[in-house]
Amino acid sequence: MAVSHPIRGSPRFNLFCLAIAGRVGTGNIAGVATGICFGGPGALFWMWMVAIFGAATSFIECSMSQLYKEVRDGEYRGNAAYYFGKRFNIRAFGLIYGVIFIAAEAMTQNCLQANACAQALNTSFNVPVWVTAVVMAALVAYITFGGSKRVGRFAEIVVPVMAAAYIIVALIILALNITSVPAAFGLVFKSAFTPGSVFGGALGSAVIWGTKRAVYSSETGMSTATPSAGAAEVSHPAKQGLVQAFSVYIDTLFVCTATGIIMILTNVFNCVGESGEYLIQSSILGENADPGAPWVQAAIGTVFSWGPGFISIALVFFAFTTCMNQMYNCESTLTFFFKGTTPKWATMGLRILFLAFVVYAGVIESTTAWAFGDVGIGLITWGNMIFLITCLPIARKLLLDFEEQKKAGKDPIFDPDKFNWPGTETWRGIRDRYLSGELPSDPNFLPKEK
Repeated sequence: MAVSHPIRGSPRFNLFCLAIAGRVGTGNIAGVATGICFGGPGALFWMWMVAIFGAATSFIECSMSQLYKEVRDGEYRGNAAYYFGKRFNIRAFGLIYGVIFIAAEAMTQNCLQANACAQALNTSFNVPVWVTAVVMAALVAYITFGGSKRVGRFAEIVVPVMAAAYIIVALIILALNITSVPAAFGLVFKSAFTPGSVFGGALGSAVIWGTKRAVYSSETGMSTATPSAGAAEVSHPAKQGLVQAFSVYIDTLFVCTATGIIMILTNVFNCVGESGEYLIQSSILGENADPGAPWVQAAIGTVFSWGPGFISIALVFFAFTTCMNQMYNCESTLTFFFKGTTPKWATMGLRILFLAFVVYAGVIESTTAWAFGDVGIGLITWGNMIFLITCLPIARKLLLDFEEQKKAGKDPIFDPDKFNWPGTETWRGIRDRYLSGELPSDPNFLPKEK
């Protein structure tokens, strides 16, 4: 029986956009601002390092979500709960991590998205924070209650436009300040490595905050990209791992860099030392300005009068699509708890819990929202990263198998009987459908003719 895919039309592109929607969020704007505040411009360098090395982590976790996926509710489902439960054939591992993951996504990570949205609209347009929170919850409910196909279609339309518009504005600002660009990048490297500079007091913090905000922004190692990765229709698990690894570069090397360089070029940022003293203080921001989206709004506002409004709108889309992806992640993980069809009462209860925290998060202080977010990040990232170490040999064999088939001029197809790994039985049906021609080869993964 053919599997009905979660997203029709161009599933891999939709799911790639859905994964990008999860990665590109408030961390790309508010997160970068807090990183620079407490770690100096050098924090941006460590964000790049995390992205470069973290892409390998994303490859492993997303390949594992593909390898151990199953068919649930007529769709492919694969995520961290599945590979936790099936890697050693101990279902309890998956159940425990699934509870932690859903709690972190539904009760902490969405707090940051809703809060950043509410604060930005209040700053630019004086919209009451509770109004933004309620409207955002209603819109998330409308999109996600329509099922994964509606979520995918929305992501396919919004994500490319959203990210492109933000990067275009950043490039315009870079072009207008082209002579200062080398000095801006020089400041990033100098404050990342030079103890004797004015940022020496933040040298250790640069590594800490750069790492924290890069992990939050790109979500590498957090397992939050695994639900959309596991739902994709591909002929080999390594394909989705490679695609998801590339999405980390889009998030950090492009969007986060755009945010950081804009603030550095316009000199709109404060830098605080380890004992709370100001190492750098912007005359535009003043001493009492909390780090976050308002810093980026003020930075773009020095170049374009419509800058604060643009950032508010961009942040709304960033936060909303991320929140939407988080709901999808929770529902995908929930399927692991039930054999067969997921009960409607369980799905509805999860949705109500998620939406309640969206409303709550919109009206709390930003520092409280970030505290919630950091706790959630720590819980799911540490557990996932430790477990992924056990998956390294499998991920390596998957990549070698993929490369061998590519060198032989084939579109790689994963054969589970070649490895006999427990928990990969779903791939027998996928293999047979590709070999029979029911599913076509992918020209993007075939060697180019010379």
